[in-house]
Amino acid sequence: MNTASDHSKLPDPQATDLARESSAALAKLLKDHPEQDRARVRMDDTDLVLPRHALELLRNILTEMAQGNSVTIMPVHAEVTTQEAANLLNVSRPHLVKLLEEGAIPFSRVGTHRRIRFQDVMEYRAARTAESEAALQALADQAQEHDMGY
Repeated sequence: MNTASDHSKLPDPQATDLARESSAALAKLLKDHPEQDRARVRMDDTDLVLPRHALELLRNILTEMAQGNSVTIMPVHAEVTTQEAANLLNVSRPHLVKLLEEGAIPFSRVGTHRRIRFQDVMEYRAARTAESEAALQALADQAQEHDMGY
């Protein structure tokens, strides 16, 4: 069983290479068999049947490992602290608290502490990313209209 310190380690070069190969192979299998809702995995003399969603998560984990990143898995219904949420959004904790107080992200209080659902943080992040991409596309479109060479 892994200890807490094991989870923060970055994958070594051999693990990164293996993750890259495995990620590519799993991505190809998932693409080639879109109708498959489960897969059989054999380890030693034991067969496991995994749901497709677990295989997609495994592919995502392997992709991150292939890029040299460590990975933490958290249930979407989990609650995070303001500092954890700020880290996920790459903003300061005071800025996050301002967003919470403005109602941009729902939260609850446990005593005097604010708690934010992980899912709400991820939805906010996805919305901000979509807004940024739309603004960037609008700028690119405007540059095209004015023959600015973009």
